[in-house]
Amino acid sequence: MEYLFSTVLLIHILAAIGVIGLVLVQHGKGADMGAAFGSGASGSLFGATGSANFLSRTTAVLAAVFFVTSLSLAYIASNKPKTSGSVMQDAVRSQPVSEPAAVGADKAGSTVDSGSKTKDIPK
Repeated sequence: MEYLFSTVLLIHILAAIGVIGLVLVQHGKGADMGAAFGSGASGSLFGATGSANFLSRTTAVLAAVFFVTSLSLAYIASNKPKTSGSVMQDAVRSQPVSEPAAVGADKAGSTVDSGSKTKDIPK
């Protein structure tokens, strides 16, 4: 299962890098007007519109691969089988409750006189 997770993760990362690169390479919609007046895009390998179709289709395919690998990684991560142990090992163990301190006792164990509470109140 770990081998499958690593493989899908590698494909996911490569698809993400590919989508980022292809989006940065593509021209905006306003660049088509410049190609009509001879900005040099028409002399490229794919022609003026061939590169746009190729890049947009490749971006769409890589985006679909990215989407599928995202869902696959989520499914693999959420359905990892337990290899050892029992259900009771994962149970939360409660700590024993300590007894509350006696009312009127300070840290040294001596009692505090009840009149000291009124000394803190200003007149």
